Amino acid sequence: MDLRSISLLADYFVICSGESERQVKAIVDEITKKIKEEGVGPLHIEGDSSSGWVLVDYGDVIVHVFAPAVRGYYQLEKLWSDALVVVRMQ
Repeated sequence: MDLRSISLLADYFVICSGESERQVKAIVDEITKKIKEEGVGPLHIEGDSSSGWVLVDYGDVIVHVFAPAVRGYYQLEKLWSDALVVVRMQ
């Protein structure tokens, strides 16, 4: 989601889901590994796979990895509905 025109919090949100605690952890691990290979580390990581929501803060880009029930509860896409959806994959 492109937040540049509506928020100073970040330029982009990446929002995705894993179907299990193990898959959420694997997604977070792979994202951080691949971005680290490009020489960029996260500024902060909040939450863990057992909580159902892991936030990885890269400054201008914030990655949210959810368990499906937690994603449905918080509905970030609805909360930030004024943001431009850059890519949607299912």
